[in-house]
Amino acid sequence: MDAADLDRQSRTLSGCIPPLLVSRLLELGHNDEVEVQARCGEWFCARAWARLIGDQGWQTKALEVLAPYVATGWWQAARTQAELLESWGRAEEAIALSRPYSGTGGLPLEFFARLLARHGHTDEAATRLSAGIEDPLLAAALVDIAEGTGRDEDIAALLAARIPAQHRCDSPWCCRGLDPDNAIGLLATIRERQGRIDEAIALLHTRHITSVSNRDQLADLLARHDRIEELRAYAVTERLGHAAQRLAEALEERHDVEGAIAVYRQSGDSQDFRGHGTVRLAEILARHGRGGEAVDVMRDLADAHNGDDWILHTWCNLCLDQGCPEDGLAHLDALAAARGGEEDWDLYWIRLPLIAARDGVDEAIARARSHPEGGTSYAAPHIAELLAGAGRIEEAVAVLEQHAPANSNDLAGHLIELGRVNDAVVLLQQRDSAPVSPVWTGSLFNDPPF
Repeated sequence: MDAADLDRQSRTLSGCIPPLLVSRLLELGHNDEVEVQARCGEWFCARAWARLIGDQGWQTKALEVLAPYVATGWWQAARTQAELLESWGRAEEAIALSRPYSGTGGLPLEFFARLLARHGHTDEAATRLSAGIEDPLLAAALVDIAEGTGRDEDIAALLAARIPAQHRCDSPWCCRGLDPDNAIGLLATIRERQGRIDEAIALLHTRHITSVSNRDQLADLLARHDRIEELRAYAVTERLGHAAQRLAEALEERHDVEGAIAVYRQSGDSQDFRGHGTVRLAEILARHGRGGEAVDVMRDLADAHNGDDWILHTWCNLCLDQGCPEDGLAHLDALAAARGGEEDWDLYWIRLPLIAARDGVDEAIARARSHPEGGTSYAAPHIAELLAGAGRIEEAVAVLEQHAPANSNDLAGHLIELGRVNDAVVLLQQRDSAPVSPVWTGSLFNDPPF
């Protein structure tokens, strides 16, 4: 084995036994197979096996399993061993193991610094992270480990120096490294934990990019401190609708369900949030026993967004949950009729669970196979899923085998269920001829993984 091949396994989950199937092998009692594969270069088997036997007290054997992987110099293997060592109370060994990798920066340095801080070496951790503060990952770690150490003002000064008076980024790629909006968010985190809430709020109001991963830091802060009226006022002006979503969540947490529903009903005023807000409205209605209203809400949304697949998926799943598959099918039939009766597979397959719920699995399968694309490799997993859901695993395997290895993970999962473990492993270990790319060092700033 070598680091590049192991890195490829980890990133692509191809040519190897992926984590979910390793877990399934262990759940079904195929421990011997996992152990064998762990010693033959299967990283996810090695990781799972080492954790399992380490938890059972076989620490030396666990380290022996990981040793060949760590010997390649691959960071992920070293990190896994360090995590195990720490969990066994052997923190100094974990630190010694991780130290050489930290020089590459990025994820290895972040892990190493947090490990140091957890075990009484906060000074060294802060020094190392401060030197790499231009990396947003390391800057966030620095703010985290500084809590309660008396370093907040020093770190706040470092962050403030990276917030220019005039410039604000208007896209995620404007400034390399720690951009002003990131620095503002981290500085606001420090001010909040110092109890300087008003300063944190004022800072967050200066951001250009207000949301990361569909969460708004200012909205979360206002909700945490029960400043609901301020959150309500902010939600009116925040165009993405994430503040409105947080307001509704806060109201629901406080058992004001009607208030939360009202917020989502008003979210239609935000063009950016209109679809998502309506979906959230349907979800809260369904959660609180108002499934009929939820169906009506989603029907209106589906009508307004004719053929939008993610809305159709949500709509049809809601129809299934509420026991009215005929409503979803009627909408899909009308959509198909409006398009001259033609429906590509990427929309057609959405109806299959609805047909199965209304007319039975056999009818759904027959309809799927009658579709012009029903015999393709991309249709096979949907047909197999219907069969497997009905307990007809052998038939599901037969469908997928016609298109192996295009659907190797799905097929292997079913083979494992049938006890055909060797066949599953052989299938999963088939590798394509693509060249192995260089090992990613884990530095988000200097060495992006694309």
